[in-house]
Amino acid sequence: MGKSSDRYRMPNELWTRIESLLPDVPQFSSPKGGRPRLQKRRPIADGIFYKMRTGCQWNAIPRIFGASSTIHHYFQEWVELGIFEQVWDMALQEYEELRGTSWKHQSLDTASIKAPLGGEKTGKNPTDRGKLGSKRSVLVDGRGVPLSCEIAGANTHDAKIVQTTLKKRKYRRPRNKLRKSLHIHLDKGYDSAAVKTTARRHGYIPHAAKRRRRDRRGRPVTRRDPYRWVVERTHAWANQFRGLKIRWEKKASNYEALLHVCFALTALRVAGVFG
Repeated sequence: MGKSSDRYRMPNELWTRIESLLPDVPQFSSPKGGRPRLQKRRPIADGIFYKMRTGCQWNAIPRIFGASSTIHHYFQEWVELGIFEQVWDMALQEYEELRGTSWKHQSLDTASIKAPLGGEKTGKNPTDRGKLGSKRSVLVDGRGVPLSCEIAGANTHDAKIVQTTLKKRKYRRPRNKLRKSLHIHLDKGYDSAAVKTTARRHGYIPHAAKRRRRDRRGRPVTRRDPYRWVVERTHAWANQFRGLKIRWEKKASNYEALLHVCFALTALRVAGVFG
């Protein structure tokens, strides 16, 4: 693959944290013996990261990382064990310790992603000629570190995803004087009484752009929010991975697992772990 292959391999800082969560591998998968199980799992993680970076098929992963069937088997096993979500939790804890979570101004938004193969939590996208797709709803803090994520079908209204996204927050607000001054910033798609009520129930002061605001000439006027763009940047970071920009995974849990790897990488990068 050449010297440029390092960008397709998982960073050492991320791998050490994943390795600490992996269970011990027995020498043989069956008590009767047989072929011994693979002990060196770093190439497996590199193969998963390569798949997420390039968006290739599982059977198209280069042989340098190992057999594609073996990589996919370990990936499914780690997804069932919740390894990738635990890594995201660990990265958020380190981010809290090193820099401190920027709680005061949070933002939430969804991004439409194509799902050519269909699968769980997909639906026809009315804005893309009825093709199958999904929505990725992400809640971030003031620096763009993801705190929550939810996947839904493309035909699901954004307002319906707010409730589940806020419920799946990794961390709750700190019990201090900032408890009553937490702001959540939304675009005009969330300008409804139901969304604002949901945000208030979760302890937020909602700020949504107005949908029907126009000037004297009838042109739409949108008030610029200096905090709402942060979540859009986080979606752009995720779209740098071709395996996340287009959803090729039929199982929603598999796609979410790849998202968790990306979010852990984002938290560690913002925390300054990579220097």
